[in-house]
Amino acid sequence: MSMLTIVQADYGLPAHAEAVVSLLNAYAQDIAGGGEALSAFTMANLVRELAARPQVYSILAFDGAAPVGLVNCIEGFSTFACKPLVNVHDVAVLASHRGQGVAAKMLALAEEIARQRGAVKMTLEVLTGNKPALALYQRLGFAGYQLDPSMGTATFMQKLLPATSAQ
Repeated sequence: MSMLTIVQADYGLPAHAEAVVSLLNAYAQDIAGGGEALSAFTMANLVRELAARPQVYSILAFDGAAPVGLVNCIEGFSTFACKPLVNVHDVAVLASHRGQGVAAKMLALAEEIARQRGAVKMTLEVLTGNKPALALYQRLGFAGYQLDPSMGTATFMQKLLPATSAQ
């Protein structure tokens, strides 16, 4: 790495907008991201839609001028604490820069911004087969969610909804 820079994305800057889309597309094509490129709709509309949502922020990593990492965060709300929480929705580092601390540095800035927003916690999902990411998140203090050990840990689930004509 020549010179690593970690910044909060400014969706209005063309270089940042392009980096968000290209890095998310690279992640989507990786096996950990599902192995398929983003749709043309997503690529054309992603930055505008992110910018329209004040509860969303992104972190970018640049090696010199080249974008190499992305973290997308979405603020939610903890009803039990009656305070914000931040979900780390995407963590992407180009294969050429993995294992060099890029994700940890981006997550540190993501946490700093979460604290500034008054968040009580950060959440994320990770595939159990993604051992390097799982180890990183555990090193950074993330752990399985549970309330009472007798009830076990939380399981992340999804329900796909049919696409509308606009998608």
